[in-house]
Amino acid sequence: MRWVVVGAAGMLGRDVVARLRQGDDDVVGLDRAGLDITSPQACADALVGADVVVNCAAYTAVDDAETHEAEAFTTNAVGPATLARAAASAGVRLVQISTDYVFDGRASTPYDEDAPQAPRGAYGRTKAAGEWAVAASGGDHLVVRTAWLYGAHGSSFPRTIARVARERGALDVVDDQRGQPTWTVDVADVVARLVAAGAPRGTYHATSSGETTWFGFAQAVVAAAGLDPAIVAPTTSEKFVRPAPRPAYSVLGHRGLQAAGVTPIGDWRGRWEAAAAAVLGQEES
Repeated sequence: MRWVVVGAAGMLGRDVVARLRQGDDDVVGLDRAGLDITSPQACADALVGADVVVNCAAYTAVDDAETHEAEAFTTNAVGPATLARAAASAGVRLVQISTDYVFDGRASTPYDEDAPQAPRGAYGRTKAAGEWAVAASGGDHLVVRTAWLYGAHGSSFPRTIARVARERGALDVVDDQRGQPTWTVDVADVVARLVAAGAPRGTYHATSSGETTWFGFAQAVVAAAGLDPAIVAPTTSEKFVRPAPRPAYSVLGHRGLQAAGVTPIGDWRGRWEAAAAAVLGQEES
């Protein structure tokens, strides 16, 4: 099988490439310089001979998107639309990575894959548009939503928390936003397993099981860094006002994975314990 991974230089893209290269498949990783996903001809050329393309490219600066929505829309919607049309024309299966921000965050039970979308900010709007464009292409596709990502490559919440905890000796973290901290290595594995299982086209959720708050996650991170979790204090979102609204509840359900015969990612705490050394060991890189 020949895979093309777009956005291969990012935190998730690097782990997707690494996971796929564990087997005997041919894997091509393309970064922004290697492929302009808004160019129909460039997308068509990149997919020659491919079986699956995974689109990890995204405009993920959530706050900046509020004042640069056109730019975010180009990357998060126009790009996937262009790539999806090329994939459909070539008979290539497309895996589109998406986000919990397509929901309004006002739920109190996990969002199913077919829950109504109601994004509250520019980032969520552009990612929802990307999902729509991929589905509208008519091609064979999987939309894989994830949330609260962390990994060893690039900046992420745990690495920032560990650094700030060491520098300041104390920190406040919001305790009124709930979600599922998710390791990029695990998302990459879900993508590989979904394709291997021949999962039907549609939408799937690749997040850890269980749930916590950013405060709860921060305590786990600080403990893994060898510091006292008591130095982390809970606070509210009102104390940390940001340009873009954050979902208060980002817990995603996994019925789609289960129906496809793909085991969901394990509980967030156990997965963090497995990831901590690799993630925090890269903190200074």
